[in-house]
Amino acid sequence: MQRRFRRLVATAAAVVAAAVTAPTAVAAPQAVGPLARPAFKLPFDCNQTWRGSNWNGHSPAHSIDWNHYDANGTPDDFKRRVFASAGGTVLSSYYSTTNGYGHTIVIGHGDGWQTRYAHLYDREVAAGDKVSVGQLIGRVGASSATSEFSPHLHYEQIHNGSVVVATLQGLSYPDFTVRYQKSTNRC
Repeated sequence: MQRRFRRLVATAAAVVAAAVTAPTAVAAPQAVGPLARPAFKLPFDCNQTWRGSNWNGHSPAHSIDWNHYDANGTPDDFKRRVFASAGGTVLSSYYSTTNGYGHTIVIGHGDGWQTRYAHLYDREVAAGDKVSVGQLIGRVGASSATSEFSPHLHYEQIHNGSVVVATLQGLSYPDFTVRYQKSTNRC
């Protein structure tokens, strides 16, 4: 019995010694980088083609003015519906009397990403509302407390507080770009 007990203690000691001295595989820490830019879509109905213009002198830089034209080339964007270009939370929905934005909506998309929609005719969402991509948020207008201009949607993509070059549906809009693009939002 005593011999059996000694063998048991010796075996247990060997197992403990092996566990303590054996190398242990430890996962290397992984650097956590910023999340990718959301997959922003044009903020318009499916299959509508809009003209995006990021012109010299536009304020702020990198913002895009969007216009829609009928088959004859006549602007017809006034009161066309505007949809969230990505899901998120409405951070602000207000009428600006100081910076010329007029009816404005800002949506937060996480990881420092935001979108701003300005000069709207009206606003369909309020601060704190959760929105999904393709949800109606307002209509194209020409609102501004400081300027008069034709109807259009002023659009910005913002990252960590700075307006950045916008990318929509995989196409980038570097400064001074003018292009027609068809929406895949709500398709």
